[in-house]
Amino acid sequence: MTLRNTMQAIALVAALGTPMSMAAQNLKAPSGGKKISKELIGIFFEDISHSADGGLYAELVQNGSFEYSPVERDGWGPGSFWRMMRHGHSTGYIEARMDSPLNDRNPHYMRIVAERVGRFSDFNGWTGVGIQNQGFDGIAVKAGAKYDFSVFMRNQEGKAMPVRIVLVGDRNKVLAEAELKTDGTGWKKYAQVLTAAEDCANAQLAVLAMEKGSLDVDMVSLMPQDTYKGHGLRKDLAETIAALEPKFVRFPGGCVVHGGGDGFWNTYRWKNTIGPKEERVAQKNTWGYHQSMGLGYFEYFQFCEDLGAEPIPILPVGVSCQGAGGSWGLREQAQMAVPMSEMDEWVDEALDLIEWANGDVTTEWGKKRAEAGHPEPFNLKYLGLGNEEKITPEFEERFKYIYYKIREKHPEIIIVGTAGPGSHKGNPDYDTGWRIAEDIDLAILDEHYYEPRDYFLNNQQNYDNYPRKRKTKVYLGEYAAKDKKMADALYEALYLLGIERNGDVVVMTSYAPLLAKKGQTNWNPDLIYFDNTKVYPTCSYYVQQMFGTTAGDYYYGDVAKVEGADKFQGTSCVLNTEKRELYIKVVNAAAEAKKTAINLSRFKNLPAKATMTTISGQPDVENNYEVQPIAPVTKEVNISKKMNITAEPYSCSVIRIKL
Repeated sequence: MTLRNTMQAIALVAALGTPMSMAAQNLKAPSGGKKISKELIGIFFEDISHSADGGLYAELVQNGSFEYSPVERDGWGPGSFWRMMRHGHSTGYIEARMDSPLNDRNPHYMRIVAERVGRFSDFNGWTGVGIQNQGFDGIAVKAGAKYDFSVFMRNQEGKAMPVRIVLVGDRNKVLAEAELKTDGTGWKKYAQVLTAAEDCANAQLAVLAMEKGSLDVDMVSLMPQDTYKGHGLRKDLAETIAALEPKFVRFPGGCVVHGGGDGFWNTYRWKNTIGPKEERVAQKNTWGYHQSMGLGYFEYFQFCEDLGAEPIPILPVGVSCQGAGGSWGLREQAQMAVPMSEMDEWVDEALDLIEWANGDVTTEWGKKRAEAGHPEPFNLKYLGLGNEEKITPEFEERFKYIYYKIREKHPEIIIVGTAGPGSHKGNPDYDTGWRIAEDIDLAILDEHYYEPRDYFLNNQQNYDNYPRKRKTKVYLGEYAAKDKKMADALYEALYLLGIERNGDVVVMTSYAPLLAKKGQTNWNPDLIYFDNTKVYPTCSYYVQQMFGTTAGDYYYGDVAKVEGADKFQGTSCVLNTEKRELYIKVVNAAAEAKKTAINLSRFKNLPAKATMTTISGQPDVENNYEVQPIAPVTKEVNISKKMNITAEPYSCSVIRIKL
C-alpha cells in the first residue's frame, strides 16, 4: 500500500469508528461483536421541492433581489411575486432596471417612481407608491415575534425621502410598520426590526415611497430573529432534522450538483454561494425554480457544526448530468464533458474548498471563511466527487484526474466516489464504477437506488456477500421505497437491519429526498413534508430517527431472535461504547404478533429498567397534511439477562439500555 493510501486508510478508520484500544477507555465491548461504522445514518440535503428558499432557509421575502427570470420558469421576471401598490390617489409606476446595479453579481433592481403622493389616505388609511411581496405562498408571522427587515436603497434625487415598511395582514391590516429615510444618491443598506401584532399565515410585505421622487430598491429581506441557533435556518424544520441525530450531512445534491438537465452553465459552483448575501450569484434550480444562494456553503457547513454532523460536500468533476437537454430516457443521452485542457479549473475548485474549510486565517480561502465569521476551521474530512453520472470513459478520465490531484495535496481527505444511477449489480455503470474504485483504492463509493417496497423486503441480504477484503466501503447515499405508507417504512427498517449487520462494509446511508414543501413537490416520497407553519414527518422519518438515535460501534447478531421468523421479521443489537448504551431493534412487518427471545448474558452491569420505543400501524396508513397517525410511543420495560418481548404486528421497536 502506498503512503497516500495508508494515510487515507488511517483517516477512514479515525472518522468511522474508534479503534478497540481506545474504545476500551469507554466501555469494553464483550466478545462476539463486530466492529461497525458509527456514522451509518445521516441526511442528504438537496434543494428540491423548495427545500431551501421557502423552506429550510428562513428568508420570508421571495425574489427580494429581483433576479427571477423566464429562464427559470415561463412567465417569471424581476417583478415576479411583487405587485405595484398606489394608495390614497397616488400615481406612479415601477420598472426593473439593470443600469448601475448594486454589483455585477446582482444586476437587477426595482425602481419606484412616485409621480404624485396623495395628500389623503384611502379607505384603509394608506397613501404612497411602492411594491408589495407575497412571500412563499404568503408570509407566516407570529404575534410578538420580531423580524429583521433590511433593504438596499438609492434615492435618485439625493434628498431624504421617507419610506414606509409595512407587514400587511388580511384586508390591509397593519401587523407591523416602520419608517426609513433614504439619503444620498448611492446604494446604502437600511434595516429595521418589525414586531408582529398578531398571528397571520398569509401576510405580505410592503415598501412604499411616501414623497414624490425616484427610489431604487434591491435585496429586500425579512428574516425571523428566532432561527435555529441564530443562524438563519427555519427553526421547526431544523429541529425536526436535528431530532434524527444525523452523523453527517451530504449537500448540495443530487442533480443540483452538476446542473441536472440544463448543462454546464447551471452547474453548482460553491464559490458563488459564500460571502455577503448581496454578492452571491443566484441561478436557476435544476428542479425548475430559483436558488437565491442565501443558503450557501457557509450556511451548510455551519448547520453541520450545529448538528454535530460531518459535512460531505459534493463537487462536480467536469462531466454533466447525462440527462442534459431533456435527454432522460432516450437511447443517446447528452452527457457533456469539459476539455481535459480545462480540468485544472475543476481541480482548483476542490482544492480551494478544502482550504476554505480547513485552512488557517493566513491562507487565501481560510481568510474568506474567517471574514464570514468563522475563524476556526470546519475540519472537513470527507469530499464527494460526482453525483450518479453515467460512468462513461469521459467521466472516468476526468474523475481520476481530479481524484489524483486532490490525493496528492490532501491525502488526509476521504474521497467519496459514485457508482452511477441505479446502483445494482449487473448495471454497466455500477460495474464500471466499482472497477474504477478498486483500480484506485477509492475509500468510499456512493450507491443510489429507489425501488418499490418489495425490493427492500426481498433483498435484506444485499450486502452480506460484499467482499470483506475490498478496500472500498459503501455509502448508500440515496434510497427510499417508492411510497410513504407504514409498510414502506417497515420494509426500509428491515433493510436497515441488514445495513447494521453489514456495518463493516456499508459505512454511511441517507434516505432521500429529505424535504418537500406542500404544493411545490418535485418528487415523492420525501422524508419530511412542510408548509409555512407546520412540519409533517412521515412514517419513514420515524424509522430513520429510531436508527439514527441508536447508532453504535459494535454489532451483535445473536442477542435477539424472533420465534418462527421469516423475511417479515428481523432483529439487531448494537453497542455504543462511548455512550455506554445498548440498543436492541426488533421489526415485525407481519399481521401476527411474534415472540422475541433476548439473551443479554454477555453484557455486564445491566440495569433493572430500560425504555422501549415503538412505532406501529396498519400497512396502508400514512402520515399526511390532515392526520399524523404514526408516531413513536415510549414505555419503561424490565430488563433481565434472558427475557422475552412481544413484537406487535406491523411494528418497529428499539430497546435502549444504559450500561
